[in-house]
Amino acid sequence: MAAVERLPVKEGMRIALLCVCWYTVSSGGNVVNKIILNGFPYPVTVSLFHIFSIVIFLPPLLRAWGVPKSEVPGRYYRWYILPLAFGKYFASVSAHFSIWKVPVSYAHTVKATMPIWVVLLSRIIMKEKQTTKVYISLIPIIGGVLLATVTELSFDVSGLISALAATLCFSLQNIFSKKVLRDTRVHHLRLLNILGFNAVLFMLPTWILVDLSTFLVDGDLSEISNWTGTLMLLVISGFCNFAQNMIAFSILNLVSPLSYAVANATKRIMVISISLLMLRNPVSLSNILGMMTAILGVFLYNKAKYDANQEAKKKLLPVSAQDMVSFDKPLSNGSASLKQSSDFQYGRSNVLSDHFQYSRQAYTMNYGSSQYVV
Repeated sequence: MAAVERLPVKEGMRIALLCVCWYTVSSGGNVVNKIILNGFPYPVTVSLFHIFSIVIFLPPLLRAWGVPKSEVPGRYYRWYILPLAFGKYFASVSAHFSIWKVPVSYAHTVKATMPIWVVLLSRIIMKEKQTTKVYISLIPIIGGVLLATVTELSFDVSGLISALAATLCFSLQNIFSKKVLRDTRVHHLRLLNILGFNAVLFMLPTWILVDLSTFLVDGDLSEISNWTGTLMLLVISGFCNFAQNMIAFSILNLVSPLSYAVANATKRIMVISISLLMLRNPVSLSNILGMMTAILGVFLYNKAKYDANQEAKKKLLPVSAQDMVSFDKPLSNGSASLKQSSDFQYGRSNVLSDHFQYSRQAYTMNYGSSQYVV
């Protein structure tokens, strides 16, 4: 009995430790990115190191974890993989450009608009309708971001536009990666690996034309010690980016999507708070109020989405023994059962992130789009 009681405590401590590591790595990574860009204004180079971190660190983990290799059909490469890889490249560059131009705290506040983009794009592309609670939850996000923008002391138009562009790209990535995951049944980490390799193809020409050419013209090779320190910070930045994605994946497999959304909202507060403390960028009380209001809106959105999905699941639960049997047996007309042909059983609870869509195996029936923006 003691062993049974000790297990939840042990798992709770494990989740708490992972959350602390997640907050530390994410906050530290954002601070390091800002420090790099303040002295080394080459956002494409920072993005290149982030993409390389996926290409270098992820394949050994896939082999160690025994993630199966999956073949993606050729037509998906043309219509989905390459556009998703381009979106990953463009979103990464835009995000780092925004951090270069505006404070980390403001860039992360703008990222809180992702639910607005997801709802809008899902309605246009996927024809998905949301509940009234979901639409209402968008109001504090809009109000908070507007308040933060009006009161931002270090406001820059190009920084705002690039942050919005990055958020739009992340939203499109989440929507279309969901379709690829559903249609091809490829493992989400395997898909991340494929996108990483393809994103390099877009990133390298841009880096050569933009950053490398500028560096060769304006760079001062005499200060080799500074370049050594910058290179070390770039490696740390890339590793932090990779580590926070892997830690987020680990937490997601230990908690419910809603708990993950709460943890991620807390992480965003930590990133903003630590960046304000360590970077000491000027900020007003009304600016902080706008940031916190936007983050509260993201939490309300996730709660509204969670409630909507739970209601949808209840409507589809089997109500008799015959219904239970029908999930395992083929239909009378010879077609495949729901268990074989759909996401109803052993489906995926999809969770949206700033970087990629993680997919948590949910051993329940899954209806519709279980999307949570984080």
